[in-house]
Amino acid sequence: MKKIMLCCSAGMSTSMLVKKMQKEAESRGLPAEIKAFGAAEFDNQLANYQVVLLGPQIKYMQADLQQKANAHGIKVEAINTMDYGMQKADKVLDFALELIG
Repeated sequence: MKKIMLCCSAGMSTSMLVKKMQKEAESRGLPAEIKAFGAAEFDNQLANYQVVLLGPQIKYMQADLQQKANAHGIKVEAINTMDYGMQKADKVLDFALELIG
């Protein structure tokens, strides 16, 4: 099972994208747990996931969050602004899977 965390300011703006990503994963027959959280929940949720994708609005936090994630061997990357804005769940899912390896 692939475990993907999306993180934004409050966890609200990514929730639509999460739903679309879940549908995309299902259509591919890919078992995945994809959830959205606010940045304030990052520390508590981090260890439960294989990769963290950041909403463009908190991209500026990437270096600090990556530093925390390094202890768990987890990559933290910002979602492409266009893919995020256009809600391209397939592209964002592919990006997450690529980061998981």
